[in-house]
Amino acid sequence: MLDQVEENANANDDDEAQNYQLGPKTVASVLYAVEIDDRDRLIELMEPMHPADIADLLEQINVFDRVRLIRLYDMEFDGEILSELDDSIREDVISILSPQVLSQAVRELDSDDVVDLVEDLEDAQQEAILEVLETADREAVEKALSWPDYSAGRLMQREVVMAPQHWTVGQAIDNLRATPEQELPDQFYHIVMVDPRLHPVGQVTLGKLMRSKRTTALRDLLEETFQIIPAMQDEGDVAYAFNQYHLISAPVVDDEGRLIGMITIDDAMAVLDEEHEEDILRLAGVGESSLSDRVIETTKQRLPWLAVNLVTAIAASMVISQFEVAIAQIVALAVLMPIVASMGGNAGTQSLTVAVRAIATKDLTGSNVWRVIRRECLVGLINGAIFAVTMGIVGVIWFGSPALGLVIAAAMVINMVVAGLAGTGIPILLERVGVDPALASGAFVTTVTDVVGFFAFLGLAAAVLL
Repeated sequence: MLDQVEENANANDDDEAQNYQLGPKTVASVLYAVEIDDRDRLIELMEPMHPADIADLLEQINVFDRVRLIRLYDMEFDGEILSELDDSIREDVISILSPQVLSQAVRELDSDDVVDLVEDLEDAQQEAILEVLETADREAVEKALSWPDYSAGRLMQREVVMAPQHWTVGQAIDNLRATPEQELPDQFYHIVMVDPRLHPVGQVTLGKLMRSKRTTALRDLLEETFQIIPAMQDEGDVAYAFNQYHLISAPVVDDEGRLIGMITIDDAMAVLDEEHEEDILRLAGVGESSLSDRVIETTKQRLPWLAVNLVTAIAASMVISQFEVAIAQIVALAVLMPIVASMGGNAGTQSLTVAVRAIATKDLTGSNVWRVIRRECLVGLINGAIFAVTMGIVGVIWFGSPALGLVIAAAMVINMVVAGLAGTGIPILLERVGVDPALASGAFVTTVTDVVGFFAFLGLAAAVLL
C-alpha cells in the first residue's frame, strides 16, 4: 500500500514537473492568449511558471509579442522576472512596464537583486527604479552602488540576521519572530554572531538552531567552516571561495571589520556561471553575446576578432608564399599541408581550453605550471607520433613517395608538440601580463600552429624532396 502511495506521488510530481516546462506548446498557447487578448487565460497559463521560465519566454518571443504580453499581463508581473531576464532585453522590458507595475515589482526584491537590476541600466532608468523604492531601500541600494563594480559590496544583500554572542537559542528565535517581515531577507541560512562592535565572530545554521533546546547558547552551535568576505574583494574570488569551501552564505565586512551585508550561495553561483559563460564566449571570439542581441550589436561584437583572424591568416599565407617554387613542383604539398595545420590547431585548442579553465579555477599556479606544460607537450608528442605513422602511410599509398610520407610525419610531430606548448604557455603568459587568457589566447594559438605547421611541412619538403 505504501509503495502504491509513493508511486502515485512520484507520478504526480512528474506531471507537475512537466507542467512547469517551457515547451513549444506552452509558448504557442501563451501567444494565442495574447493574440485574442484573453488576460484571464494568459494569467492561468503563466501562474504555474517560475519567474525564470517567464524570463525565458520573454527572451524567446519577438519584440512585438513581448510588448503585447507584458501590457496584457500588467499587475501580475513579478519582480523576480526582472532579475532573471537577460541584460540585453532587460532595459526594453523596464521601458514597457507602467510606473505602477514597475513600482510593485521592484519593491518585492531584496536589496542585492535591486542592485543587480539597476547597475547596468542607463541613468534615466536607474532613477526611475530608485524613485519607486521607499527611502530606506533607496539608501541601501545607493550605498551598494557606491562599491566598485564586480566587488563583494555590489554582490551582497544588506538584510542580515545577526545575534550577540551571549544569546541563547530561545532568545534568537523570539527575536526572529518579533522582527517585522520586511526587515528580514526572503531567504537566509545562518544567524551571524557578532561582538559589541558588530564584528562577525561565527555563524549558526538554522538547522542547528531549530533542533536545539531554547537554553542552549548560540556560541555552542557555531559552524566549523566560517569565511569572512571583505567588501572590496573581487566577486570572482568570492565565487571561488563559495565553491572551494562549500559555503552556503558568508558575512561581508567593511574596512574596519564591521558586518555590513551577506552573500548567499545563489548569488555566488550566479557569478561563477557568468564567468564560465563569459570564458566560453570569449574563447570563440563572440564577446558577451546572447540570442536576444540585435544584428548590429552582434556584428560589432564579432567583427574585431574576425579581423584579428584575418591578420593571422595573412601571416600564415605569407609563410606559404615563401615556398611557391616547392608547391609548384610538388602539387601533393598543396593537398597535404592543410592537414598538418588543422591537426595542430585542434590540438592547440584542446590544450588551450584545459589551461584557460584551470587558470579560472585557480588550479594552474606557479607551483605546477611546468609540470602541466611538460604533460601537454608529451601528449602532443605521443598523439603526433601516432598520427605521423598514419599520415606517413597515407603519403606513401596516396602519392607513392616514401620521402613525402616521412616529411608529413615529421611535420605532424613537430606541430603537435608546438600546439601543446602554445596552447598551455600562451594563456599562462597572457594571464601573467594582465590580459584575459580567454579573450586573446585563441588567435595567438591558431597563428602559432598555422605558421609552425606550414613552415615545418613546406620547409622539410623543400629540403628533402627538391
